[in-house]
Amino acid sequence: MSNRLALFDCDGTLVDSQANICLAMEEAFSAHRLDPPTREAIRRIVGLSLVEAAAQLLPEADDALHRIIAETYRQQFIRMRTSGTMLAEPLYDGIVETLVALDAAGWLLGVATGKSDRGLSLILAHHEITRHFVTLQTADRHPSKPHPAMVEAAMAEAGAEPETTVMIGDTSFDMAMGVAAGVHPLGVGWGYHAPHELTAAGARHVASHASGIGPHLETL
Repeated sequence: MSNRLALFDCDGTLVDSQANICLAMEEAFSAHRLDPPTREAIRRIVGLSLVEAAAQLLPEADDALHRIIAETYRQQFIRMRTSGTMLAEPLYDGIVETLVALDAAGWLLGVATGKSDRGLSLILAHHEITRHFVTLQTADRHPSKPHPAMVEAAMAEAGAEPETTVMIGDTSFDMAMGVAAGVHPLGVGWGYHAPHELTAAGARHVASHASGIGPHLETL
């Protein structure tokens, strides 16, 4: 029997990082004399890799400018971190307790995120939850969501099969990635896309609180 794997998105699922993402994206656009997108528009692209996010926010531009925006965003995020001006990126209520309970129930845990390796490592270490995860998949090594590569690599590392794997996330990109990989997509209702969007993208259930994740997983 294959291992049971619960894969979590990061931004909007484990941690509320929207304030820093919005600030960095606004600065990236302003640095190139472009009108920054609205914060609602920025929240809607959280989870995509940076170039794909820039393409959605500035569809009339070419790929070269999308890559420039992505790199400027990355540099701005590093500047915010090193200067100590980053705002708090709190864990959502109940996340730690849920990770501990899933560990105890025999689930292997992983992360599949549009963040970089460095960004993910820093946020997990800051909240002292790195030890819970056996596989970490990021945009540094995979195509952007909803491509299934991150999920497929996580399953290979964890010794899990699609029928024993759950993709847990707050955006339609997470749900579509789960569908593409043939795993169980589980939405969370506290992030950046509305529950009805998650359902439309393939979520079989949408948890309203972290405490609802474990009970749903046990029904699979």
